[in-house]
Amino acid sequence: MAYPNTLMEALGIETVTMTKEKVQLTMPVDKRTRQPFGYLHGGASVALAESAASIGASLYVDFQTQAVFGIEINANHIRSIKNGVVTATALPIHIGKSTMVWEIKITDAEHRLVCVSRCTIGIITKEK
Repeated sequence: MAYPNTLMEALGIETVTMTKEKVQLTMPVDKRTRQPFGYLHGGASVALAESAASIGASLYVDFQTQAVFGIEINANHIRSIKNGVVTATALPIHIGKSTMVWEIKITDAEHRLVCVSRCTIGIITKEK
């Protein structure tokens, strides 16, 4: 699924898997996602992680009446990477009526851990 005119499009993030049990997204490590010293930018990793969690959370709600928003995220950057593609795998830890918690692991092409993140998603009722 494509998300035109979004941060995901700007960063080259693509959907691989999208189910309630697991969301996987990929992102290139290139001029769009590197920090000034040539390595993957931590902020790009966090954007990838929150995108995966938000997409996962969206599969649990009725968009006619509800919306999802990231309300907290943390990330531990484990390994640096200069080139290639990273993959985020998001798994639900808690699915509630007003909040969800997702764990996201970002790995490189050799399946080495680059970043681990946890994201809390808020679920709101849309105003009529």
